[in-house]
Amino acid sequence: MSSFEIIGGKKLKGEIISQGAKNEALQVICATLLTPEMVTISNIPNIRDVNKLIELLKDFGVKIERKNEGECSFQADNLDLDFMYTDDFKRKATSLRGSIMIIGPLLARFGKGYIPKPGGDKIGRRRLDTHFIGLHKLGAEFNFNAADSFYEVKAKRLQGTYMHLDEASVTGTANIIMAAVLAKGTTTIYNAACEPYIQQLCRMLTKMGGRINGIGSNLLTIDGVESLGGTSHRLLPDMIEIGSFIGLAAMTQSEITIKNVAYDQLGIIPDVFKRLGIKLERKGDDIFIPEQKHYEIETFIDGSILTIADAIWPGFTPDLLSVILVVATQAKGSVLIHQKMFESRLFFVDKLIDMGAQIILCDPHRATVIGLDRQFPLRGVEMVTPDIRAGISLLIAALSAQGKSVIHNIEQIDRGYQDIEIRLQKIGAQIKRI
Repeated sequence: MSSFEIIGGKKLKGEIISQGAKNEALQVICATLLTPEMVTISNIPNIRDVNKLIELLKDFGVKIERKNEGECSFQADNLDLDFMYTDDFKRKATSLRGSIMIIGPLLARFGKGYIPKPGGDKIGRRRLDTHFIGLHKLGAEFNFNAADSFYEVKAKRLQGTYMHLDEASVTGTANIIMAAVLAKGTTTIYNAACEPYIQQLCRMLTKMGGRINGIGSNLLTIDGVESLGGTSHRLLPDMIEIGSFIGLAAMTQSEITIKNVAYDQLGIIPDVFKRLGIKLERKGDDIFIPEQKHYEIETFIDGSILTIADAIWPGFTPDLLSVILVVATQAKGSVLIHQKMFESRLFFVDKLIDMGAQIILCDPHRATVIGLDRQFPLRGVEMVTPDIRAGISLLIAALSAQGKSVIHNIEQIDRGYQDIEIRLQKIGAQIKRI
């Protein structure tokens, strides 16, 4: 097990470039299973979760060629579907949450999909009902083997239909879109997720010959086609990493420019950081954060304490609430953090309390942060990260803290952030992998 050793309290300075979007990568790589023709994807982040998915597709027989850095071609013209029934498949698929999104493409193109219960972050219940209810409405027969925790769907030909999703699940919406694009007739999906990742998936499928209307809204209409062709596609920069870097600059009182952020795709992320009092400036397609010794949390208009909560897009992404919580510890003022979607995601705050943060964990979903305007800087401690987003948040806290911190289980951070210590070293961070 690797760890990060961090000497905190150092100001950083310089430019940093965001990697390609992890969540988008997982979706569009799965979509390459929908066609026998070549699909080329660029700006792919070199991170554990994405590399695991690429390896899984390779085991299915997908021809994968790594071209330039961050660019791969995929050609799924001769797949070994029997691989789904092997122990090797079960082992690899269960280690990766994104593996669930191979089931829609396999069902649509080959009439069957078989997947074990996927892994991923332990952040509370992450049910899969939306995926399988949607596929069932398209005409698939669904079975669950409780003894082996395997899900199976089968259909001779999917049939388009109307469906109102019980929740706007991002991966569930992606799976249903990828199945419906090859279904017979028209599929209407209401309460669809509409995150930029979903929009990008739809645009890629459209370039492949799919017919999708309503992109960017929660009402999608998909006219099924007989087959899809090849295409090329470039991933957006990772908005979660961009938000993490904004928080890092504020916490460490650093002057940082985040390059090529696709600003128009960031939604309300910049505005939420501004509500914490963080100054940031758009310069073309870059974000400039000046050095700030103090930042003050806003209140609501009536003077009551600010609440920042996650919500389905275009609301605030739950993946950045952990970063917001950490940044608030050094602000002036108080804020209530409400994590609605995952009941275990705030449990990492005990580590911040050990570092000297003033936080009240109200219940599994809510925490009140009392910002003391840097009067009591965080102190370095030894800790273990439980998941990706808590990991980057604890890393930000450690970089701002006085003294040495050690973060264990950083494989969790590696799942979502490419060469993070190398990129941080280039802007002055004292961090090393041990």
